[in-house]
Amino acid sequence: MKSRIVTTMLCLIIALTAGAQGTRQYIKKSIKEWGSCRNVTITDTGGDIALNQDNQYSYSGIPTSLADAIKELHDDAEYIDDIQLTESGRWVILVGDNGFRWHNIPSALERKLREFNSDNEVVTSVALNDNGQWIVITRDHVASSDDELRDWVTDGNAEYGKAWAAHLTNTGCAVSYEDGYKFLGNVPQRLKDALDDTNINVYRLKFTEKGSYFFADQNGTYKYWM
Repeated sequence: MKSRIVTTMLCLIIALTAGAQGTRQYIKKSIKEWGSCRNVTITDTGGDIALNQDNQYSYSGIPTSLADAIKELHDDAEYIDDIQLTESGRWVILVGDNGFRWHNIPSALERKLREFNSDNEVVTSVALNDNGQWIVITRDHVASSDDELRDWVTDGNAEYGKAWAAHLTNTGCAVSYEDGYKFLGNVPQRLKDALDDTNINVYRLKFTEKGSYFFADQNGTYKYWM
């Protein structure tokens, strides 16, 4: 009986691994066909999305509510600037300069997004995780779930220039600036090494706790390991 249980568990692990690789292969195929990619959303367990110029998109394994929102925005010719998706299925879509769609996000983040929308403030990045942490970067301000995280982001302005975009996982954070990057917590070393070596003027960057990463400039020149 014990041998059968072990065998069953091993088969399940192999099947899950193969399924995850199959999901990721789908967006990688789309990126290869496009020849460029301006942004992705990647998770270890919650699905993946690729975005390109002219609102081209490709996804697999994502929540149905998010897939429906992406299709609706695409069909309405609304520019999808960025999508953030957590492992547990929370998500935010940044639409144009300061439009938003979201699902199951912290109430404080929802209030801040409504405030920036009402003030017509141009938002360049929204990041969140499943621990209640979030960061919003605009052309003029940085807002966050706590003062310590906000100060950590803004402290980078003196050394690296304007903050462009942030990404959060449950254990790490990375921010891209005009002339550099800041990292906090569990950020893959292979991502840091790739950023050190690249000539890409990185605007968007994404990563997962298991080490996958993607970064790109605003024109769709990209590099990834996923």
